[in-house]
Amino acid sequence: MLIIRRHNTDPYFNLATEEYVLKEIKDDSFMLWRNAPSIIVGKHQNTLSEINLDYVKENDIKVVRRLSGGGAVFHDLGNLNFTFTMQGESNLIDFKKYTEPILEVLINLGIDARFEGRNDLTIDGKKFSGNAMHIWKNKVLSHGTLLFSSHMPDLSKALNADPLKFTDKAVKSVRSRVTNISEHLKTPMDVMDLSTLIEKHIMEKYPDAIFYDLSEEDHERIREMVRTKYGTWEWNFGYSPKYNFRKVLRTQNSGTLEFAIDVVDGIIHDLRIFGDYFSLCETEVIEDALKNVPHSEVKIREALKPYNISDYFNNLTIEEFIEGMF
Repeated sequence: MLIIRRHNTDPYFNLATEEYVLKEIKDDSFMLWRNAPSIIVGKHQNTLSEINLDYVKENDIKVVRRLSGGGAVFHDLGNLNFTFTMQGESNLIDFKKYTEPILEVLINLGIDARFEGRNDLTIDGKKFSGNAMHIWKNKVLSHGTLLFSSHMPDLSKALNADPLKFTDKAVKSVRSRVTNISEHLKTPMDVMDLSTLIEKHIMEKYPDAIFYDLSEEDHERIREMVRTKYGTWEWNFGYSPKYNFRKVLRTQNSGTLEFAIDVVDGIIHDLRIFGDYFSLCETEVIEDALKNVPHSEVKIREALKPYNISDYFNNLTIEEFIEGMF
């Protein structure tokens, strides 16, 4: 068992590291790591329908898709993440096995922490850890969050998407009552103190465990995965399942516009715009210009550069139009 030390807090790098360790490091491993403020969405989710896009942009929160299924979670430096990669398991889907060491540490601290439901850890009925898995060949990657001192208002706002905007078949996150571990400690400590206790317990539980640092070659290969996958729009947003997006935009100077967008593999398949607006030019020109364009703010802005948007929607600004598309 390798206890792989991780210090990077960049979420793109950290999610890439999980896949790299799973597929390239033959030994079983355990990792503890933290992310700067970010949203981590499940592999099968529609990213835009899980996040509060305006809040994410205003607060420069990175959004990253992970390998495993399940729901979207918010990470900050008050959240500690743990990951096991194991091979040759007879029962690969076993959340209890991989969360047991965490529960043992918390119980030793006098906290009544429990495994509940399908894959959650709770204190007094409130969730502090959600867990997910990904199977690759005969190996399992099992990972989970540990809310220790996360800023709950940020968690709530970042994941507060408008459910009325989207119709799709993607997996939806189920919001639960949550709590921070720090609120239940009898003796105060910080998140890194907990990290040290967990590592020590893993060393005791797995007698063959040793500390291990990834090499510079490992880091370079992980950075390449960030460049080609984890840091890309195609993986984090474009990978989303087919969905239909609807939004009504009410403006002071242009009236009401209703956007109806069909998206397939992250690409705008069809777009219709309705409303009580006036126009100098046929708005179908804009609809056609955005077909086959990624449902991405950057790509939409690029596609609209040749057009004066107020000619097609009287007095509408490009910023207001972009607002209607998300």
